[in-house]
Amino acid sequence: MRQLPIWKPILVIAVSLLALYFALPTLYEDTPPAWLKGDKIHQGLDLQGGLYLLYEVEVEKAVEQDAESLVDTVKSVMRDARFRYRSVARSGVDRVTLRLSPESEAAKIEAALKKEVADVVITPKGADGFELVFTPEKIKSTEEFAVQQAIQIMRARIDEFGVAEPSIQKQGKDRIIIQLPGVKEPERAKNLIGRTARLEFKIVDDKNNEQALATGRAPPGTALYSFQDKGDGIAPGKILLKKRTVLSGKHLDDARPSYDQYNMPYVSVKFDRLGGRIFARLTGEHVNDRMAIVLDGVVFSAPVIREKIVGGQASISGSFSPQDAHDLAIVLRAGALPAPLKILEERTVGPTLGRDSVNQGINSIVIGGILVVIFMALYYKGFGMLANVAVVLNIIILIAVLAGMQATLTLPGLAGTVLLLGMAVDANVLIFERIREELRSGKTPLAAIDHGYGKAFSTILDANITTLITAIVLFQFGTGPVRGFAVTLSIGLVASMFTAIFVTRVLLAMIVRNRRLNKLSI
Repeated sequence: MRQLPIWKPILVIAVSLLALYFALPTLYEDTPPAWLKGDKIHQGLDLQGGLYLLYEVEVEKAVEQDAESLVDTVKSVMRDARFRYRSVARSGVDRVTLRLSPESEAAKIEAALKKEVADVVITPKGADGFELVFTPEKIKSTEEFAVQQAIQIMRARIDEFGVAEPSIQKQGKDRIIIQLPGVKEPERAKNLIGRTARLEFKIVDDKNNEQALATGRAPPGTALYSFQDKGDGIAPGKILLKKRTVLSGKHLDDARPSYDQYNMPYVSVKFDRLGGRIFARLTGEHVNDRMAIVLDGVVFSAPVIREKIVGGQASISGSFSPQDAHDLAIVLRAGALPAPLKILEERTVGPTLGRDSVNQGINSIVIGGILVVIFMALYYKGFGMLANVAVVLNIIILIAVLAGMQATLTLPGLAGTVLLLGMAVDANVLIFERIREELRSGKTPLAAIDHGYGKAFSTILDANITTLITAIVLFQFGTGPVRGFAVTLSIGLVASMFTAIFVTRVLLAMIVRNRRLNKLSI
């Protein structure tokens, strides 16, 4: 005990100063001074309020879109090989039916399809044709990719929306949990995150438009779409478009909000190199035709093409507010969702409720801390005061590490902090009781301290390791606030091992050094 290597007190002082430096920004209610470079601990949804959303990705829609693409692929194969056929159409979520003409050569067509089309099972349907069905592996892969891609796109949209510390987690096979702390416009956030944003360019069928509007029936290869824009000489209502999408949003390179000469907001889009070439070719081939810009199945505008447009730029106009144009640009930049989303659960936590939770949590920590300090000081006297120093240092280290990790503190995390107050002195209680036993057995004060720390160490280590394993399991399999509790508990346990065993022993060694001890204050 009297032999104290110099590195031990230096380590204690260094850790204490570093922890205090990184913990101070969190302890400031207002903006900390410039010389404090550390970050504050972020507060979770339950502490500062915000929005909780549970989405379900309609993965079957992604499979349907793959089936629609398969229709185009089959048509392309039949057209390139000059095979005769009657029709190709999607006949279910995951299958396509090819109907042949009487003079079609079924064997050659089947061989060509097997060569060009992958991940499908081709089944002959007598002399009528074939049915192409996606394999189970393909369906599973499509559904998993749809959920992963949806998470990436939602994250990009949320980042551009400007939410600090959002939480986006996959739950189960096709669900996504989103927590947005501090969001003050929940409706706007929901519209931005859940919007499919599928952008398509289609040619207007002006030749049959009036008749289709009068009868409500669209000729083959066309469909009636809702038209919301009041510009371009077209009243809101319906418009007849050719079904084929001539250009899609997957070729978008950028989208920005802007203003026209009348100070009306619109969204300017820029295509990638391939999209620009396709757009130039289309506008060149359809001069004096109208090209409709369709977003999520609704026509936003259908301007007349006056000349070939090169440069790969277009604009989406409509009855936008500046905020609408800004949000539309965000979702277009982030890309279209691979499948629609359905909200299963929605909760809005008010900032007042969160502030009350913070105040109650802090009160719990303060009251719990005071009670622990008083008990230890009364029951273990001088040694109890050492344990109290360790508790304070433990809390400072915990705050510093959480701030350094940019961790998010949640209500369960606050509960974990209160729990750690008791656990932090638990190790010292074991050590002090061992020292008391050694004193009662007749050992000298220094020998009692040495034996007390030595014998209690294995017991403390075992208890903390088992609790740490529990915290790791909670972190691995828990979600949201449960993981926050696990993080707080794990950091607190490691910090309490350091402060209760190492720091208190170093402080004791510094106190008893060069002193003759006849009795201990314990």
